[in-house]
Parts: sequence; C-alpha cells; structure tokens
Amino acid sequence: MQNLTDVDQQWQEQALESFFNMVNAPDGNFEAVAYLSKTLNNPETLDIIIEFLSRNSQGRQAFLNRPRLGHVDLPQLLTLPEDTLGYVYAKQMMRNGAMPLEMSKSNNDYQFFITHLRETHDIWHVVTGFDTDIIGEIQLEAFYVAQLYASRFWLALIAKNLVKAVVDDIETAGEYLNAISQGWTMAQQAKPLFGIQWNTLWSTSLKDLRVSLNIIDS
Repeated sequence: MQNLTDVDQQWQEQALESFFNMVNAPDGNFEAVAYLSKTLNNPETLDIIIEFLSRNSQGRQAFLNRPRLGHVDLPQLLTLPEDTLGYVYAKQMMRNGAMPLEMSKSNNDYQFFITHLRETHDIWHVVTGFDTDIIGEIQLEAFYVAQLYASRFWLALIAKNLVKAVVDDIETAGEYLNAISQGWTMAQQAKPLFGIQWNTLWSTSLKDLRVSLNIIDS
C-alpha cells in the first residue's frame, strides 16, 4: 500500500504530465483540456469549489435544483429581437459553426458543476462580451478564477497561455496579461453568474442583463 508521500508524488507527476500535454497541444484541443480537468478537479478540489459557490443563495439554490439549459433551438432564437441574449448567443454559435452541447443528466453536485459550466460556457462569453478567440478565452478564464474559486484547473489554463507566449511568441505576453487583468477585474465587480437559469432569459435585452449583473467593461 502506498504511503501519502508516494501518492502525492504520483499525483504531481500526473498533474505535470497533463499540464505539459496541454501546452504542447493546439489551442482548443478539448481532449487535452478534459485530461487536465480530470487530473486537477479531484473530489477534494470540487468540494472546496462547491462550498465556495454555495456561500451565496443563487449558488446554493443551483446545487439544490441543478438547472439545465435543455434543448436549444438556434434558428428559433434567431427570430428574437437582435438585442436579446438569445439572438446574440445564437448568432455567435452559428458564426463559429458550434452547436449547444446536449449533456447527460447530472446525478450529483460534481457532475452538475462540470455539466453546468460546459453547457453555459458560450453564454458566459456573450454576457461578458469576451470574444471566442484566444484573448477572449483568457479573459473568461480569469473571470472564472475570480467567480468560481482560484482552483488549480483554471489557474493552469491561464498558466498554459503564458507558457505558450514564452515559448512561441513573447510579443503576445502584454496582450495576455491585459486579458487576465480585464477578466479578473470584471468578475470582481460582477454579480455571480454561476447557477443562473439562462434559458428563461433568452428574450431579455443583453444590455439590460449586463446592467442587472453589473457587467462593466474594464
């Protein structure tokens, strides 16, 4: 039977392997991200995140009710007024050639947390105004760090981009650091986004929604 030191060393080796695997993978490689998430988002870490998110009533209610996005009809959303959340979201998804994820049922808090974030990721892009390019992803990653707890996983995603800047193109470092600052600052000012039942807000003016959530461009 392994002692604690051996277990810790094994975990550290696996964490480093998954991190450098993602560094070496092309941007947007979901398999590399999933491997990193599986390694770093262990039950102990998820317990801390869930406790952190449950400190406000919206988060606590989300883990009780486990709201799901459900089926999303993009063509139907495109019939909404152009200033609404639903229209802008559908427009973005169609522009990127993306489809809403059809996720399986969540049977526990861990599954719900991961599922909720995956199926609402692109909505967070729309609500924050962060693009879906590399700068926008870094901005949203920093937003996640502030709003979802500074877990190893989100910090690793940010660190990955900084390492890539060092290795591939140091000239991008300034842009990346600005993106981190912008995402972090906006998240500190904004109300919590986790646990919102977004599919009840498709017809809401995106401008009004941002005001209600205190989304302020930095």
